[in-house]
Amino acid sequence: MIYMIPRDHYMTQFFRFRGQPLIKVITGMRRSGKSTLLALFAEALKKEGVPSDHIIAMNLESLAMEEYRDYRKLYRYLKECLQGEPPFYLLLDEVQATEGWEKVVNSLLEEGAADIYLTGSNAKMLSSELSTLLSGRYVEIPVFPLSFQEYLTFLPAERGADREAAFQSYLTYGGLPIVPSLPQDEETIDTVLMGIYNTVLVKDIVQRNGVRDAQLLERVATFLADAIGSPVSTHRISGYLTSQGRKVSGATLDNYLRMLEEAFIFYRAQRYDIKGKALLKTQEKYYSVDLGLRNALLDFHGGDYGHILENVVYLELLRRGYRVRIGKIGSLEVDFIAEKAGIRKYYQVSATILDEATRERELRPLFAVPDQYEKYVLTMDRTFIQDFNGIRNQNIIDFLLA
Repeated sequence: MIYMIPRDHYMTQFFRFRGQPLIKVITGMRRSGKSTLLALFAEALKKEGVPSDHIIAMNLESLAMEEYRDYRKLYRYLKECLQGEPPFYLLLDEVQATEGWEKVVNSLLEEGAADIYLTGSNAKMLSSELSTLLSGRYVEIPVFPLSFQEYLTFLPAERGADREAAFQSYLTYGGLPIVPSLPQDEETIDTVLMGIYNTVLVKDIVQRNGVRDAQLLERVATFLADAIGSPVSTHRISGYLTSQGRKVSGATLDNYLRMLEEAFIFYRAQRYDIKGKALLKTQEKYYSVDLGLRNALLDFHGGDYGHILENVVYLELLRRGYRVRIGKIGSLEVDFIAEKAGIRKYYQVSATILDEATRERELRPLFAVPDQYEKYVLTMDRTFIQDFNGIRNQNIIDFLLA
């Protein structure tokens, strides 16, 4: 493997669930590092003394594994491998390549044949296929492109020393694991990123869903990339497409949005009425899985810097295991409500609040929240002020490295 730099956050989760009678499902966009994590896990097991023949690893998209895309052949092969004294570890990469794979996995789980780890590049395998069959007997481990902290460890030492400069590169070229080692010029990185994007589009969306109008799907993706951090509706997308001479139904747009989500290219943030304690079905926002991909889609023309920072914070909160929503309180909006295990935190994100008018505008929604959960304003400012009447003031880079 080329990129075998440890990603401890994920390894901790692998070992936390190791040996549990649950299927470990590692999800995320292609090239976000899932295969490497399986390889790192296999190496860790070998270092513990697990015999190599007790670790069965298969990439089902590999041409060498083509015959095992028949689920019956896959099952027979695995049963032959799983002979002897347990424990055995079964690591199936890109499992969705085998039609009917869930039958194999379900049988092996029922038989207690192995500790099972799967990767997949489409959320549909969880939302319908796997969850229907295995109800409650799997755990999802979502994998994202590199956090900024991981990005620094992947960079050559001389480029990681200046964190401010490294952060601007991270905002520009993103955090897919292949990026830090590439020559840091726009043309090279654009070629690599668009190659990844086109593979995801073709393999995980167009082929899987039988999309007939791939060009229209690409236009929807480009619209979302340009609209990160802004409210999105099918009506707004339809108006954009109509202005380009393309008419499309709301149902088709809903399907395309769902497909882009299922392939982990975009993540949808729902709005939540803080006072009414209810989810709202309008004015949702979309964030890109990776800013490098987003920027490549837009020919690196930039965009709203505040929304780009929002995208970084949103993904970081997801990495940390929070459920993240947009908060509405009256006519005001809190950028993010982050919740997990009884914890709730509110975040407002802005490029700067040094200007008094901007500071008042950004803090007003947080002051309006009636509860006593922690509230933060995250900016690129460097200032000695750490608190605004109970609202914590933190630099975004410091937040990402905390």
